[in-house]
Amino acid sequence: MNLVFADTYYFIALLSPNDSAHRLAVEFSELHRPALLTTAWVMTELADGLAGTPNRHLFAKILLETEQQAGNLLLPPTEDLFRRGIDLYERHPDKSWSLTDCISLVAMQEHGVTEALTADRHFEQAGFVPLLA
Repeated sequence: MNLVFADTYYFIALLSPNDSAHRLAVEFSELHRPALLTTAWVMTELADGLAGTPNRHLFAKILLETEQQAGNLLLPPTEDLFRRGIDLYERHPDKSWSLTDCISLVAMQEHGVTEALTADRHFEQAGFVPLLA
């Protein structure tokens, strides 16, 4: 089964009806039902983003659904993945890629994933296809 990377951008868009990408994220999910690859760092970023909002309670639901959907892969926060993300971050001082993005890019490369549920141009800069752009 082909995996698609799920970025924080995607989860925020799904949960926020007023988000400019909400309709696109919902439509993509309904039409394609892809198996998702994501990381514990993306989930941390999502929880952080929801912390001060009325949607805070939805984090547990998204996490559980992501963990339980057949075919999904939620990568744990390993030291190795963290260090490889830091290495990518340090090798690209010309980019404004966050450490979470760098970890995501390493995970995508490691798992042969070429498409990401995001509109973040950093994924495109790294040679991946942002599906919500």
